[in-house]
Amino acid sequence: RPDVPLVISSVKTAINIVLDVLFLSTYRVTKGTVTVNTQAVIRLCCDAAGAVTGLLYYLYVSGLLPHRKPLDVSDSRKPNLRGLKLMARPGAYTFAESAIRNALYLWLVAGIVSLGNDFATAWSIFNTIRWGLVMVPVYSLEATSSTFVGHAWGRFKARAPRHATFNDIFLITRPAILSAITSLLVEVPLCLIMTFSTAYPFALYLSQNPVVAKITAYMWRTIDWCYIFYAVSTMAASVLLATRPRWYLLQSLCSNLLYVLPWAIVVQTKGLRSGDPWFWYALVFGGSMVFSAGAVSVVLVFWTRSLRRGKPGSGAMEGTPGAP
Repeated sequence: RPDVPLVISSVKTAINIVLDVLFLSTYRVTKGTVTVNTQAVIRLCCDAAGAVTGLLYYLYVSGLLPHRKPLDVSDSRKPNLRGLKLMARPGAYTFAESAIRNALYLWLVAGIVSLGNDFATAWSIFNTIRWGLVMVPVYSLEATSSTFVGHAWGRFKARAPRHATFNDIFLITRPAILSAITSLLVEVPLCLIMTFSTAYPFALYLSQNPVVAKITAYMWRTIDWCYIFYAVSTMAASVLLATRPRWYLLQSLCSNLLYVLPWAIVVQTKGLRSGDPWFWYALVFGGSMVFSAGAVSVVLVFWTRSLRRGKPGSGAMEGTPGAP
């Protein structure tokens, strides 16, 4: 149901805009200086409201709320314990991936906060613009890609072929390819517009602080182009997420343990003593997106080879009828 994450993203974005106007903009209802704590509370409210709304919407379309015709007991769309157990195993891989990635992210953000209130506020505003507005199409495309790749994967496994042809692989990955192309059509123009004309005035509008706006614009110039790699790699990773969750965890571990973790250690030791401390954080945040794109590409090559060979337990044969 790609409409569920679409509802979540839409609600988060709408509430984010309203709260930014009320508490961050020129017309905010509160007095005083905007701090990183204000940004954190707004982010928490947006995430919580989006999650609750998405859950209620899912229960509604599943026929579990009143005023909605309930689904038949035999309907496969009706949530049940067996379905929950079926999703729990791949969900464990995404949970582990998220836990590792966010632990490293929090470590790095703590370092940014230690650079001072201006840097912390600038980073919060950067994320408000980038994740609150610009990344909504990317996440909607990722949800759609994962859904339709999963459907194509299910049709492929139902046929139980001994080996996958290149046409089979293309049919499986076609939704991700189309989503990647669409994300490029969105991300590239936005990156150019924001980098060369809009980042500073938008940040100044949100913060009402020229110093913070200048830092935000500098952050945007240094790492925003890396989000183009992030958008494409996210669509590519959706293939692994929908077909081989363990391999999805593998590519994330490669990025986080081989790149982010070593550089995070360097940032904590050398970065804070350098002339431009943001350089090291840009190297970590931006470089991790580029490195992740390469890691996903390598894992997808092995994923393709496993399907072509039809090796049991590593691609086409796992989960097929009659497979051990």
